[in-house]
Amino acid sequence: MEIQITIKVKLNLANAEIASSFTNTMEQYRLACNYVSEYIFNHDFDMKQSRLNKVLYTNLRSLFMLKSQMAQSVIRTVIARYKTVKTQMKRNPYKYQDINTGEWYREIRDLTWLQKPITFNRPQVDLQRNRDWSYLSSGQLSINTLNGRVKVNPVCHGFDQYFDQYFDGTWKFGLAKLLKTGGKWYLHISATKTVANFDNQTVKHVAGIDRGLRFLATTYDEQGQTSFFDGKTVMRKRAKYQKLRAKLQAKGTKSAKRRLKKLSGRENRWMTDVNHRLSKTLVQKFGSNTLFVLEDLTGVSFKRTDLPKALRNQNKSWAFYQLAQFLTYKAHLNNSEVIEVSAQYTSQRCPKCGTIKKSNRNHDLHEYHCSNCGYRSNDDRLGAMNIHLLGTQYISGQEQPKFELTTNA
Repeated sequence: MEIQITIKVKLNLANAEIASSFTNTMEQYRLACNYVSEYIFNHDFDMKQSRLNKVLYTNLRSLFMLKSQMAQSVIRTVIARYKTVKTQMKRNPYKYQDINTGEWYREIRDLTWLQKPITFNRPQVDLQRNRDWSYLSSGQLSINTLNGRVKVNPVCHGFDQYFDQYFDGTWKFGLAKLLKTGGKWYLHISATKTVANFDNQTVKHVAGIDRGLRFLATTYDEQGQTSFFDGKTVMRKRAKYQKLRAKLQAKGTKSAKRRLKKLSGRENRWMTDVNHRLSKTLVQKFGSNTLFVLEDLTGVSFKRTDLPKALRNQNKSWAFYQLAQFLTYKAHLNNSEVIEVSAQYTSQRCPKCGTIKKSNRNHDLHEYHCSNCGYRSNDDRLGAMNIHLLGTQYISGQEQPKFELTTNA
């Protein structure tokens, strides 16, 4: 199995000339990406690298003054973006209600639903290892630009020792992304490592994890232990951001739009940090040889009436997806695994007698009360218990464990 991480390096530029070279290179790269994006959109979303290279390579070199490797990288960057959007559209189907029957329907979307080409607004450039960037023995980073190579210093005390841990022969460096955020320059370096495949026979712990808004995560393990990770602080802060966003949108001025852009970036960075810390805590809590079990939340809608009014119409799916991504790569580094199981009936099933009944769950009290056997539990805990059970079924050999609604339920 191959795992991938991103090493984020802050850069110290020695002079304004280097900054100007970076800015010019990133802008030309961005314009080239939009050029390729428009071509893909107008040609039935053809994303075959060899065909695109044959048609576009010469124009990319002449129109945007890109070097050979950068012209190739532009095509890869745009293909990767379209593939990402394709995945996102598939994970979030279009939902609509029949005005006559009141029934809700879902329709899987693909790239043909796009009304216009994907636009690259943020200047950046993707750099290939050795061809466009390299790490020097002096501790500096050598980065290629349209004006030639430049050397920059990473802003990190002891960076050479930190970076040396990836030179033990087990890590392979790849693409690096040069970008500017908040007036500061960064290089995001991709690194991959091959690790042994997870062996179900060595599992020590199975942790069922129910993700939510009131509790960011609720876990239940094989010893019957439950842990709650409170999400109230996150909800309050999200409500604050939403209120400020609505206020700025109502203004509609240029300065308000600039603030909206900054606000969005700040909120995303904050939520990313929350997910990093939560995933790290989960991996440390259960240790190695753990099977983390999550619900597959593709296309799942969440009840909003028990949330603050400012949050009821906000889509949280990206945060849940990001947490799963962070947990997965951290688990792989710790000889553990993450799987997703069907979310069907996990919040409606009694873990004691197996009865599945939607009305047994009281959303207002956040409680599940089984009408058959009388079992009571917190509804988030109950979800984690059922997810844990599906995880144990997976360990026992069921490839796609899920709960079924029986006729006598």
